[in-house]
Formats: sequence, structure tokens, C-alpha cells
Amino acid sequence: MIRRFLLPGSRRSGAIGGVALGLFLATTATAQPLYPLPDPDPFYAAPANLAAHEAGDVLGVRALPALAIFPAATVTLVKFRSTDSHGAPIAATTTVLTPFARQTGGPLLSYQHFINALGTGCAISHKLYSDDLNLVATTPILNVALAQGWTVALPDHLGPQFALGAARLGGQVVLDGIRAVKRLPALAVEHSPAVMAGYSGGGLATAWAAALQPTYAPELKLAGAAIGGAPMNLMTMAETLGLDRHPSFGLAMAAAIGLEREYPDRLPTSSYLNPRGLAVAQDMANSCSNDILTAGVDGSAREYLDNTSIVDSREARSVVEENSLELYPGMPENPILEWHSPKDQQIPLGAIENTVRRWCAAGVRVQTVLVPSVELPSALEHLAPAVLGAPAVLLWLEGRARGELAPTNC
Repeated sequence: MIRRFLLPGSRRSGAIGGVALGLFLATTATAQPLYPLPDPDPFYAAPANLAAHEAGDVLGVRALPALAIFPAATVTLVKFRSTDSHGAPIAATTTVLTPFARQTGGPLLSYQHFINALGTGCAISHKLYSDDLNLVATTPILNVALAQGWTVALPDHLGPQFALGAARLGGQVVLDGIRAVKRLPALAVEHSPAVMAGYSGGGLATAWAAALQPTYAPELKLAGAAIGGAPMNLMTMAETLGLDRHPSFGLAMAAAIGLEREYPDRLPTSSYLNPRGLAVAQDMANSCSNDILTAGVDGSAREYLDNTSIVDSREARSVVEENSLELYPGMPENPILEWHSPKDQQIPLGAIENTVRRWCAAGVRVQTVLVPSVELPSALEHLAPAVLGAPAVLLWLEGRARGELAPTNC
């Protein structure tokens, strides 16, 4: 039996866009994938010799202006070589916050923000310089880490095509981002203990990074990973959503668009939308999370599909399963803290429990923390544990960075 600790206060909300992925399957194909507009900043573009580089190689470095929300840190944008879901090279980016009072050998925290978006302008490296209220949930914990002398990396973990829903891709980008930061002498974290954390979509990228590390980046030693409110099974989320109206349908549709970008031949979402659905999808194609939610609020697959019958496509289903961590047989080697609200209705809690149970059985040191619910507007219910669980998460990360034996309640 898995025993859990309880924290005071929390509940659920407008979760990750990794839902209704199997809803957009029909029969014949004509429409093209809705890729995002390229980032107008040439720094983000892949170099011509990208294939000559190894995963994690640094491709470019740029100093960025100081940030008011992180007043005691310098900001550096790092471009690096990563790998897509098919093994092909891609260019990705991570934003590194280096505290003025950085400790020698102080920890490196890779924090994966919840980027439920489809547009390149939604990258965290851009959003840090806008008035994005979604950053409010993560700014406090990051400032505490910076005040303690930690370096913080914020990867754009959806990749250059903003393939929302392609969770395995996100894990690879996270790992290569840590590799790249450690390879830059100017950042002085080569020998620093590395930990990871993230919530919701960011939690999913963190979880995949932890599970993939033994095979994808075996030389990269991680001290621990804190995973919050992560949708561990995207297929279960799709089946739960069904064909009817849902307030968060916009994020579900966005995930279907994102998966098509990564798997255009196996999950051709755009080909199965009716004119109304295609118009909504085109509106979403370069949008960030709040606009995506607005565009698809109370929508349904039944309204947007040209054919509402769900085709039992083994190929399309396999795409969703390949990005569902509950079904991935690999195990993390580093300790895990997993936290969520037991009343979160936006993610399949059974999938979290099954994943944790399997990891525990394999000998992974897992501690599960339950954050009780509080009454909040529906748009904040899922997000609340990211804030309410932050103190326990930071204490746990500090212990891992110090090399202490991780607690477990397996």
C-alpha cells in the first residue's frame, strides 16, 4: 500500500492540454498540419550544421535583459541541440537564471513551467518579458531557490514546433537542456547537483525526463525530481472527456493539434475537422494557453469533427499511448517526489497511483504528498497545488541537493 502525507489546503483546474487526443480520428486525409509561425527572432532557428552536433551541445548563448520578477539574477538564453520523437535533431532553448549570490557548486534546478500553448511566442523565454499571470504560481518558489544561491533553468520544453501533448519529446528537451547548461563554463554548474521540478504539463515533462534519463542521458546524474499534478495517461484523459462539451476542451483540441505536429502521418488531426473545427484550430495555431481556453470553451469533438464516429485506429492510438508515462516500462534512477490534490478532476488520479506503485515496486524511492482541496473558481482548482505544495517541494529538493537519503512512503 502507498501511504501519503497531507499538506494543508488545495484543489483542481484548467489542466494540461494533453486530453482528448484520440477524439480527432476519422477516415480520409487532405488538410495539412497546423504548424506554428516561425519565431521571428533568428536566434531560435536551427543552424545549418545541426546534425553535426550531439544531443546537449550548445548552439548559441545570449545575455538577456534583467527581469523585475527575478531581481537578484542575471538572465542567459541558451540554444542547444536536442532530439525529436523520431530521433531527428532539433534546436531547443532554455533560459538560465544565475543568482548574484550564487554558491560555488550550488545546485542547478531545471524547472518545467506548464506551457499549454501552440505558438512560438508562448515560449517561457518570451513570456518572462510579458505580463503573464500564469507565471505568478511559480515565481515565489524560484525566487526562494535563487535567494539560496541556486541556478535555475527554464526550458522551452514543447520543442521548436510547440508540439503540445508530445510528452516524451518534452522529457528529452529537458535532459538536453540540463546537459547544455552544465557544458557552459560561464554558468559554473558543471559539478553542481542537478534536480528537476514541474507542475501539470511541466510535471509531465519532468516525469518523462526522470524516466528517460537512464537510457537517453545515462551520463547525466540527477539528484531528484519533483512531479506535481501530472497527467500520466493521455489516453485515459481522452476517453474520459468523450464527445460532449467541456469547459477545458480548448486545451484538449490544442493537444490534438500539437500531436499532429510531431506525428503528422500517424495522427493527422486537421484532416478530420469540419469547417467550424478547422476555423477554431487555425485560431489556436499560434495562441497561448489563456487564448486557447477561450477559443475552445465548452466546445466538443462532436461539434468540430467532420465525422463524429471514432475510428479505432491502432496507429493513432499508439501515438497517444507512446506519450502516456503510465504505459512506459522504463524506470527513474533518481528519487521522486510526487504531489497532487486527491480531488483533482482534470487529471486521471488512477494513472498517477499506478505509475507510482510500479516505480515503488522497482525500488525507486518515491514520496507522495497529497495537497487537500480548497474552494476556488474552476479555472484555479487544478493550479492551486502548484502553489500550496511549493514549500514541501523546495524542502525536498534541498535535501536531495545535499545528498541526503530521500524519504519514501511506498
